[in-house]
Amino acid sequence: MENYSVVGKRLPRIDANVKVTGDAKYTGDMILPGMLYGKILKSPLPHAKIINIDAGKALKLKGVRAVITGKDTYGIKYCIIDIPQALDKCPLAVDKVRYIGDEVAAVAAIDEDTAEEALDLIEVEYEELPAVFDPIEAMEPDAPKVHEEKENNIAMGVSYQLGNVEEGFKNSFLVREDEFKTQAIQHVPMEPHATIGHFDSSGKVTVWSGTQSPYFIHRDLARTLNIPESKVRVIKPYTGSGFGGKTEMHSHDFCAALLSKKTGRPVKIVYTREELFTNTRLRHPIIIGLKTGVKKDGTIMAYDIKAVLDGGAYNSTGPLATFLFTYFPFLVYRMEHYRINSTNVYTNKPFCGAMRGHGAPQGRFAFESQLDMIAEELGIDPVEIRLKNAISEGEVLLNKTRIKSCGLKDCIKKSSESLNWKEIEPHKGIGMGCQGFVSGANIAPPYDATGTIIKAHEDGGVTVLTGASDIGQGSDSIIAQIVAEELGIKLEDIRIIAADTEITPLEPGSFSSRVTLMSGNSAKAAASDVKQQLFEIVAEKLEANVEDLDARDRRIFVKGSPDRGMSFKDAITASFGDKEMPVLGRGHYYAKVDTASMATGECNMSRTYSFASHAAEVEVDPETGLVKIIKHSAAHDCGRAINPMAVEGQLEGSVSMGQGFTLLEKVYIDKGQVLNPNLLEYKIPTSLDSPEIESIPVEAIDNEGPFGAKEAGEGATNPVAPAIANAIYKAAGARVYELPITPEKIVNSLEEQ
Repeated sequence: MENYSVVGKRLPRIDANVKVTGDAKYTGDMILPGMLYGKILKSPLPHAKIINIDAGKALKLKGVRAVITGKDTYGIKYCIIDIPQALDKCPLAVDKVRYIGDEVAAVAAIDEDTAEEALDLIEVEYEELPAVFDPIEAMEPDAPKVHEEKENNIAMGVSYQLGNVEEGFKNSFLVREDEFKTQAIQHVPMEPHATIGHFDSSGKVTVWSGTQSPYFIHRDLARTLNIPESKVRVIKPYTGSGFGGKTEMHSHDFCAALLSKKTGRPVKIVYTREELFTNTRLRHPIIIGLKTGVKKDGTIMAYDIKAVLDGGAYNSTGPLATFLFTYFPFLVYRMEHYRINSTNVYTNKPFCGAMRGHGAPQGRFAFESQLDMIAEELGIDPVEIRLKNAISEGEVLLNKTRIKSCGLKDCIKKSSESLNWKEIEPHKGIGMGCQGFVSGANIAPPYDATGTIIKAHEDGGVTVLTGASDIGQGSDSIIAQIVAEELGIKLEDIRIIAADTEITPLEPGSFSSRVTLMSGNSAKAAASDVKQQLFEIVAEKLEANVEDLDARDRRIFVKGSPDRGMSFKDAITASFGDKEMPVLGRGHYYAKVDTASMATGECNMSRTYSFASHAAEVEVDPETGLVKIIKHSAAHDCGRAINPMAVEGQLEGSVSMGQGFTLLEKVYIDKGQVLNPNLLEYKIPTSLDSPEIESIPVEAIDNEGPFGAKEAGEGATNPVAPAIANAIYKAAGARVYELPITPEKIVNSLEEQ
């Protein structure tokens, strides 16, 4: 292993002190002079025409400063997926509402209580329309139309075939067909969605938002407010997690800005926990029909998949999720034939978007569960059937994806070895699940490139300007480690200024597990630029060749002669000279990959990929169906672990999140109404539910990443559900095809047998 000074070290986060002491200020903590408080009125009906809105009484209430409705907007539709056929949502409903919670009007007042009271005084006249809540029923010809222009309520469809599936089934020894279902769940970030909008007298709006992607809000605010992007500034303060739910612009971002324009004062809107369940985004529930053919030795021959995604009332990231669901199966096991029909359907329910894994966790639950069933029918060990089919480094897959580095087989071996796979006590079982994931999907131009600027200061410190959004995953610290290693300085010498569209370079945001690879490469390039400038200055001073210099321990020196050099600080001071110009480094990274084709399915959407295998040991009470997870082993190919402690934290968090997805969480919706929009009735795992977790970083170094690093964020959630589901079957003999796997479903499965 290379002798690095900073990379690969278990270092605390650079923002640890300000967070644990409470000094870190989140959007909800901020108070601006003259600030007003906003609230948003939502539809009580799942589907209705808006006949009239009367805000007269609300405007007369003492303390109310403004009310806005759809008539105060330009009626411009937006969507994070910036293609014409996806644009389907207005920030405030103009003609009709499409789900319970659709935003109808917004109020700005001197305090939250007054704003809340004003909402009750707004009179809305609706004409209720027939609604549809089931995605299968929604595709019937006579179903109510959620969006009039969409035939059969189909928002997006992806259908293609690679190879000859019928021929693959014909040549298979065993063909198995099953149906699986996954549920809608909520991200449950610790920090609720919050925003402050402030229009100044020049006509420029500044928005502070707890977001994952400032530049997407920047783009969509400019579009919906009908102003140039140069008149919009988006700043991301500290953000208390997002998991995909804070990737796009929400109505509260727009309403805070427009209310500020109308009042001339800053306006803050903070969602309640209930509003997070009804007005942000959910994970797509998916009905998965899976048909698989294999040879007698377990070799996978063919997949035939039909997936129906319940997208709810609007697109959000639905078009991308529809395609990603078709793509991710390629990244785990090789196959010869593949056919897919994936459909995202509109219904009159709260709508769905990106959530950690974005289409992969649902699919892995189905694929890995069925693979265990196939292994049992063939009499093959679950570990062996995975090792037989697992993809390897250097392969070009059926869909033209190129695998440059791959630690999947090592992950399978290490996760299975960490548990006593062969000797299991009664009512206990061990199960496994595997996955492959992108290290940044490069399919959303122009928001694919990333840039970094570094300024060197005369005291030896540096400031890094990066658009990367740290939402709690620690990306600021990882970028600081990369820069410190490249420049040969210490972590404490670096200051990060991040995620401000006015001063930091273009950066798509924190999603698609892209930050370490893409933002990290950009930061490394900017640091290399600074280093090259300083090397040229030092080489002249020392009468040495630039290529003979090295940087380490805050010094720049001649290789092999550490005494012949100068401090990093002195090198910067020497750079001023006659010009008195600061040293500025610029870095850029663009992950050029093959075009992703939704028509043919052939694409290579990332420069490199991560892989993982999880194994779970559970105990099941056959009388009650109660499940106890005893131990969970998570082996993850992250490439070079820039900070092993950070990787372990990500893996532990993924296990907890996946555990909730598998056993506990579900947003219950009845006729469009969310029934459990709070943390009393929506169950998430607590520390008391957490099993022993063994995190196993597997370092399949990839030269594409900074110092060989890859992804260790979203992908780690994907194998959790099948590992637990397969373990439950081993422990109790109960095969459950629908998430969450509740005690009732386990008991029912046993009774049916």
